[in-house]
Amino acid sequence: MTYTTISHEIEDGVLTVTLDRPDQLNSFTPQMADELEQTFREVNDDDTVRAVIVTGAGRAFCAGMDLTADGNVFGLDETMSPSLADMGRLDDPALIAGVRDTGGRVTLAIHDCRKPVIAAINGAAVGIGATMTLAMDARIVSSKARIGFVFGRIGIVPEAASSWFLPRIVGLPAALDLVLSADILDAQSTVDVGLAQGPHEPEELLTAARELADRWTKGRSPVAVALARQMLRRNAAQDHPVEAHRIDSLAMWHTSLGDGKEGVTAFLEKRDPEFTGRASQMPDFYDEWLQR
Repeated sequence: MTYTTISHEIEDGVLTVTLDRPDQLNSFTPQMADELEQTFREVNDDDTVRAVIVTGAGRAFCAGMDLTADGNVFGLDETMSPSLADMGRLDDPALIAGVRDTGGRVTLAIHDCRKPVIAAINGAAVGIGATMTLAMDARIVSSKARIGFVFGRIGIVPEAASSWFLPRIVGLPAALDLVLSADILDAQSTVDVGLAQGPHEPEELLTAARELADRWTKGRSPVAVALARQMLRRNAAQDHPVEAHRIDSLAMWHTSLGDGKEGVTAFLEKRDPEFTGRASQMPDFYDEWLQR
């Protein structure tokens, strides 16, 4: 894919994805959704990348959906009449093109990603600009960041699977207040509510994001990082810890035969480990588990 709304830059194993429509405050479009979804699907098989940072070009992170587009600004097909039963067929091309929320396609790809994803929020992040970050593993804000779940102001509902992500990050009472009030928070208020880390001076934001990416992934097994990320995301939503035990056991067995052997040997020999596992080659159970 040729990227027209985002840009990529890789340095020392960290992929920086920049929302790149600065003249439109990086407002979100169906094309941007396609490009972001493809990015987070393809990075799983790119073993040169160990972490992903997402930021915005210019003075905004993402000012929400581009409301100047012709027709249905959310990219939806108004001639269709979808039912709840229809939504059991998410891979139906007609539903993908005309019914499925574009932001949700992006956040589900981020949720499934095998690499840690960090939002470096440099300015305004409202609507989808806020909700897309909820699927990421950390949100770091600059002092110029402004975040708002402003859907109520224009008569729509929160999207991008944010009704699943937001309460898990800040708790249900705070999530309800953020969505129903539709207030726009400054950087410190965003930190105070538990939604983000910081704030940082604008010129220090990407440095802070890279330091976190390094702390999470440098000298770590890519396979173990991918498994641990998904275990925490998925097992915490199970009804009983025995379900986590099933996956923990499989993941522990596989890693103990792979990079775990090198990790133990390196520890005993008092040296840095040299892990050879690749996130592009996950254990056999992995894909089946994610599809449940």
